[in-house]
Amino acid sequence: MAHKKAGGSSRNGRDSESKRLGIKRYAGEVVLAGHILVRQRGTKFHPGLNVGKGSDDTLYARANGVVKFEVKGPKQRRYVNVILSAPPTA
Repeated sequence: MAHKKAGGSSRNGRDSESKRLGIKRYAGEVVLAGHILVRQRGTKFHPGLNVGKGSDDTLYARANGVVKFEVKGPKQRRYVNVILSAPPTA
């Protein structure tokens, strides 16, 4: 005789790997060209000055500078800008 009653097999228990989306560099942070600023699905944030958009909607710095966020336009869109500054000395 079995010591335990038959346990039903769970049909759940699957989940996709987390994608680590979100803001990677915040306002006021000094960034170098190529740094990833925002990882996103769709254009929650739009590219502004000196910011490029990758094929997966990732926003990245196209120049060295300081990150700045702003809301503008009739649709109140959120833009990410990189304001040019001298490259940081490390």
